[in-house]
Parts: sequence; structure tokens; C-alpha cells
Amino acid sequence: MFVTSLKKLGLLKFTNSFQLSILSILIISIALIFLASISLGSFNFSLKEIFNSSSSSLDRIVLLEIRIPRVLLSAFVGASLGLSGASLQGLFRNPLADPGLIGVSAGAALGASLIIVLGSGYLPDFIFGTLILPISAIIGASLVISLLYIFTQGFGYQGITYMLLVGIAVNAFASVGIGILTYISTDSELRGLTFWTMGSFGGASWQLILPALLIIIVTMFWMIPSSRKLDLLQLGEPEAYRLGVDVRKLKFKVIISSAITVGISVSLSGMIGFVGLVVPHLVRLLGGVNHSYLLPGSAFLGACLMMTADLLSRVLIQPAELPVGLITSAIGAPFFLWLIFRIRKT
Repeated sequence: MFVTSLKKLGLLKFTNSFQLSILSILIISIALIFLASISLGSFNFSLKEIFNSSSSSLDRIVLLEIRIPRVLLSAFVGASLGLSGASLQGLFRNPLADPGLIGVSAGAALGASLIIVLGSGYLPDFIFGTLILPISAIIGASLVISLLYIFTQGFGYQGITYMLLVGIAVNAFASVGIGILTYISTDSELRGLTFWTMGSFGGASWQLILPALLIIIVTMFWMIPSSRKLDLLQLGEPEAYRLGVDVRKLKFKVIISSAITVGISVSLSGMIGFVGLVVPHLVRLLGGVNHSYLLPGSAFLGACLMMTADLLSRVLIQPAELPVGLITSAIGAPFFLWLIFRIRKT
């Protein structure tokens, strides 16, 4: 039903029946994983208790104030990283473009880290609020994406190595900046910086995530209708321009939407790598390469993957938690190696 509504809105205009079936399966998977994620953890709930209004006050507090906000945040962060990865790969016409791999996440983390360590000392209290952290992360992500696009113009598909080298340099620069900030930080600031480097959804609350989720949803609905233009862009910028695509406007849209979603995700959950790389490729393997299917499919599969990673982080070594970034890296690193060998053989 949700997929049918999206198609009526024109967001899935160029998808076929097989691709719509895959999207429907992904949506069902999101619902099932969501129920499993809010049920399992150090504090378990049965499905009966979840829908039972007579449950104890402690159960309601844990479920409504801790577990559900955390699972919702993990779903939307996964969806935003998956969608931004697919969008950046379409913009760069490059299968290795990934927010973490090419330095976008690192730029966002550096912007957030600057506010964590220096913001309270240099900004007035009324400015240093809950919104300044996502804004600084968005600015950092925007600068990195813009620099990457400027540096990689004219290199085409052969610019994969060049783009990766630029991404490595950006990551190194961000690591230096975060290292300096770590050195001069106080104990409380150091705990905040450790959060960024490892990745976690433990700090989720309704007050924090509701504005972020609203912005992410609006940005996704702003980006997905450009899927057909991204398809035409794969023919090359001159050909896309000849077919009526405003290439400059499309670049701006992808850069801004990716910066917003990645910046907000990093500001709330820390640096979580490989999701934007792995998810779009899995979606392509499942059903095809057209972006009208790829963009929503990457968002749905990203949500599934991130909720699963968060669930594993909570149940593998109870009552302690594994950092979510370690789990996604453990999944993504082998896939990245396989992708490199696959590209070399083609």
C-alpha cells in the first residue's frame, strides 16, 4: 500500500513490477525488524507487552522513551546514508562514492567536533543549543562534497583512484583535526568525541530526534523525484544537458541533500561507515540500476541494515553494547574488497 502511494505521487514512476515487489518486501522487512528491535535488548519485551496498555510504568518508560526513539533514529540514519550513497554514486558516476569513504562523514564529524570542544567557549549560551551541532556537521559535509566535485571534474570513470585519494586526504585532515581537539578537550568533551569516532544510537531522545527526522524526511522527498535526471546523467553531462537536464541544478540538489542527511546523521549517531557504499550495490544486485528504484530501495535497505546492526550491538555482549560503527565496518570492509576485485576484472 505504501509503495502504491509512492507510485501515485510519481516517486516510483519508472519502476517495473519486479522492482515494486522488491520495494514491498523491503518495507515488510523494515516493519518486522522494527518489531524485533524494540522487543529485544538488555530489557526484553514480548509483542503482547508492547501493545498492552496495562504494562508497568517502567516498561512504558523503557519502551517509549528509550527503545522506540533509538530504533527510529537507527532506521532514519540508515535510510539517509543509503540514499546519500546512491545519490553520490549517481552524481559522480562512480561505484565507489560513499559518504564515509570519500571523507563526507569525516568532514561532518570534524564540524561537529569543533562545536563540542570549542563551541561552549566561543559561542553564547543561547546559540549553543541543540541545533548548532547538526548545522555545523551539515556545513562540514557540504564543504567536503563541494571540494570533491570540484577536484574530480573532468576525470570521468577513470577518476575513481583520484577521487579515493582525495577522500583519503580529507579523512586524514579530519583525523588530524579531531586528534587535536581530543588533545585539548576536557574529560566531558572527550567522552563526546569518543561517541563520534565509534558510532552509537544510545543518546536518542524524542526532543533530539523529532526535528532531525522531519528534516531527513523532507530532504528525502526532495531528492527522490530527481531519479530520472540521475539516470540521464549516466550518459554524460553533455548528453544529459541536451536531453533537457539542468545539470548545474541537479548537482546543487544532490550536494545539498547529501550534506543535510549525512550531517544530521553524523551529528546524532557519530561516524558510521560503509552503509552508503554497501547498500546501493546490494539494491542494484537485487533489482536493477535505474534510480527511480535505486534511491528508495537504498533508503529502505539502509534502514533494515542499520536497525539490524543496532540490534546486534545491543544483544551480542549484553548488558554492554558494541559500537554500531564496528558492526557496519565488519560487514562493509569485506564487501568493499570484493567490489574492488570485481571492478578490476571488468
